[in-house]
Amino acid sequence: MEISKNGAVPGEPVKTDKNSRRGNWGNQIEFILTSVGYAVGLGNVWRFPYLCYRNGGGAFMFPYFIMLVFCGIPLFFLELSFGQFASQGCLGVWRISPMFKGVGYGMMVVSTYIGIYYNVVICIAFYYFFSSMTNLLPWTYCNNPWNTPTCNGVVTPRGINNTLANVTRSLVVNKTKRTSPSEEYWKHYVLQISDDIGNFGEVRLPILGCLAVSWVVVFLCLIRGVKSSGKVVYFTATFPYVVLTILFIRGITLEGAVTGIKYYLTPQWHKILDAKVWGDAASQIFYSLGCAWGGLITMASYNKFHNNCYRDSIIISITNCATSVYAGFVIFSILGFMAHHLNVDVSEVADHGPGLAFVAYPEALTLLPISPLWSLLFFFMLILLGLGTQFCLLETLVTAIVDEIGTDWIVRNKTVVTGGVAIVGFLLGVPLTTQAGIYWLLLMDNYAASFSLVIISCIMCICIMYVYGHKKYFKDVEMMLGFPPPIFFRVCWRFVSPIIISFILIFTVIQYKPITYNDYVYPGWSLAIGFLMAMSSVICIPIYALYKIAKSEGTTFLERLKNSCKPDMKWGPALSEHRIGLYATPGSEGEVEVRPLKEELREKEKEDEKRDEISLTIQGSNGSTEHNTTPSA
Repeated sequence: MEISKNGAVPGEPVKTDKNSRRGNWGNQIEFILTSVGYAVGLGNVWRFPYLCYRNGGGAFMFPYFIMLVFCGIPLFFLELSFGQFASQGCLGVWRISPMFKGVGYGMMVVSTYIGIYYNVVICIAFYYFFSSMTNLLPWTYCNNPWNTPTCNGVVTPRGINNTLANVTRSLVVNKTKRTSPSEEYWKHYVLQISDDIGNFGEVRLPILGCLAVSWVVVFLCLIRGVKSSGKVVYFTATFPYVVLTILFIRGITLEGAVTGIKYYLTPQWHKILDAKVWGDAASQIFYSLGCAWGGLITMASYNKFHNNCYRDSIIISITNCATSVYAGFVIFSILGFMAHHLNVDVSEVADHGPGLAFVAYPEALTLLPISPLWSLLFFFMLILLGLGTQFCLLETLVTAIVDEIGTDWIVRNKTVVTGGVAIVGFLLGVPLTTQAGIYWLLLMDNYAASFSLVIISCIMCICIMYVYGHKKYFKDVEMMLGFPPPIFFRVCWRFVSPIIISFILIFTVIQYKPITYNDYVYPGWSLAIGFLMAMSSVICIPIYALYKIAKSEGTTFLERLKNSCKPDMKWGPALSEHRIGLYATPGSEGEVEVRPLKEELREKEKEDEKRDEISLTIQGSNGSTEHNTTPSA
């Protein structure tokens, strides 16, 4: 009797630990790099350093890493193990308790919102990247048609004497109203920003063109799903670190860099007693790791069943947080240099979000020799950081659609689905390229993925730990990894993490302030739209729960509720070789992957006649093989 290289007996389920129907990562490095690219995004560069500086510098690191250990890593491990065990996307995994499938739809809605506006940010980075391909950065001086009389640059134009330059700088020191050339380039040239969120104006064609480029790049990188994106991440997930290191080395060699880094790291220990600091730390960990977006579940679903996702979750989470800290040195060394040049406090040049990426940092770069080179590197890094996240957002939606429909045609034509989703994403992003686009982008950023993510994550924890049952889930993880989850993670999953998530939700509600953009105050109707976006993902949960209860069997409401919470017959490992113990039941034929080899079966039958002892064993396996090959014949 022959045994194949992968150890499988001919005719039995193929023991390759590979899911040939859905596909797997080429190797484990691809998964880790993709997950790092997903978790490490624009927020690590433009949000964390500013949060750290505003919340006590080095003192902020203490609550930050406490939240990482007790909330970030446990939730990361939970989502990875959840997706890997079922080999399903953010919809298919809810076979664990069908009533909660609305959580998966909520994840899809959140990923849709984020995917729409995130690619617009990437397209603006593309625009700045292309604009940097010049001998002189266009936001260096104030002698352009779009500049106003209040514009004052940090670079002295050639032919201007030092006396006039000193007068210019004194305007800054005395806090006279000043707008930088980079800010005017951003507002009056790139965005041509309107005066109100309801005043759309015209579509900015250069930004629209860059948005098309951005979506085409994302589509091409995902054209073959994880098989193609897994190769792309070797570059997109690693090269940002090369750029960060180059900018870091350049930054710390500048005069005033030490002052900037001191602002970033000097501990203000009294702020540790401030609840806002702990709330910011918890929120930053939660949002930075990408929990409850559906991306972690999706990426893990392409792992092999016995992959050590426990190890991966620790590596990826720590890499994400270390990147945030490292980026702070890069940002504040340059800002310190700029503050020294202007003879002002670092706090007057520090900023976050788009203000840091497209105004403050580009302005600081104009002070460096060969400034276009540094600008090209910086915006190329932003593009790669954004693409790493965008890949996973698009793959999350595509995987959910393909897994849910599940027909052979849609599995074979996954590229068509990817293209369709990309086209829809592009069209939905067009309003964000208008003159009011920045208002809508910030509205989506503040509301579409805020407290709704916290609610989704909390319900996911409750469902797995208390509805499905923590003991059953711990056994599932042990069956998959070969060892049970460490006791620390069991305690965090059941008690600590849900409590911290609830704290984040309460903190978010208490600290809520209506969104503003510089001096612009958003009108009430736009805030209402923001809340509707936030609620649109959460409302999926009760709506689907009621639908599932109504469709479930039972004469009373309690019976239907109980039946709707029971795991579906298809819940469990995707491959037949892994469906053992409780999962070795009929009804999972559609999820079992087998290889019917008729010729080898005939050889087995001949051997059965010759050897009685082996006959019993092989007959048992033939029985299961015959049963499982029928649907796929």
